[in-house]
Amino acid sequence: MRVGSEFFMKLAIEEAWRFQGLTYPNPAVGAVVTREGKILCVEAHRRAGEAHAEVRALLAAYESIVDARIPDIIYRDAFKAHEFLLELPEGFFSECEIYVTLEPCSHMGKTPSCASLLASLSPKRVYMACGDPIEGHGGGAALLREKGIDVFTGVCEEEASILIEPFLIWRERGFVLFKLAQTSNGRIGGGYLSSKESLEHVHSLRAVADRLVIGGNTVRSDRPRLDCRFVKEGRAPDITIYSRRNDFDETIPLFEIPDREVEISDTLHEVLQKPGFLLVEGGEGMLRALAEKIDWMLFYQTPKLSVHPLSYNIDKNLQFLHHSRVGVDIVIWSRFG
Repeated sequence: MRVGSEFFMKLAIEEAWRFQGLTYPNPAVGAVVTREGKILCVEAHRRAGEAHAEVRALLAAYESIVDARIPDIIYRDAFKAHEFLLELPEGFFSECEIYVTLEPCSHMGKTPSCASLLASLSPKRVYMACGDPIEGHGGGAALLREKGIDVFTGVCEEEASILIEPFLIWRERGFVLFKLAQTSNGRIGGGYLSSKESLEHVHSLRAVADRLVIGGNTVRSDRPRLDCRFVKEGRAPDITIYSRRNDFDETIPLFEIPDREVEISDTLHEVLQKPGFLLVEGGEGMLRALAEKIDWMLFYQTPKLSVHPLSYNIDKNLQFLHHSRVGVDIVIWSRFG
């Protein structure tokens, strides 16, 4: 294994985190392409149905090598992307190395096989962090080795395994992501706390989630809309209001979004057992009610101090998984430790 492989793989992992959850029902995957030790590009899978991370990385590497732009439609259409790359001169990527956080897919699904593409393009070396965990989907590494390509596996495997944890869960049952916004001293009340960029990120997650779960008290007090108006694409998620009482004002915006199901339920058992992506937004009551069911938490922490009395008064240890900046806010992915 070459010196520096972990450095390049960590860049791929970091890029993949930018799109965590947004690739649902696909996993978050990142990729880097280098040539003679120089980084040509850092890319990630962005949306289900579009080109996978390694394909986007190869397209971006091409742009870097020839100093030209590829039409956006090729990035968005996986089949067009594969066709474009396969039409390049033989050996175009022969001096390139590619780092990808998940073993390239060997099967044909909604997108063509990335392993077959790489086998045809014959890069110099391929580094992988994790093997494909889905039965029948592996074999990408073996296919590349059969074609004489040097393949190295297990590079930053532990860090990359965390990336695909939601994917493994939502295939079997509901992956529960509890989202909350707070000030730097832990206050959660007083209107919008997050930056415009954070709100856009939340709305992007809503746009791909199967269902949004919210507590009855929050609906009564905040009278929310819970749509995706801050992003261009995506439908507002179906809603489950977790409440023992059905005494809601159905003239509030929440109930007026077209093509949306709003259900009121005093149990979440069926919702939690069904495979999919569940986004939970709520206050202390919801956090306590779902504490044993939450898989991950997503904090948006704004650089502000507040005297508002509302906060999450609960004793729990957290394990921070990843943090980054969105606008002026710090975004922290975590789980109960």
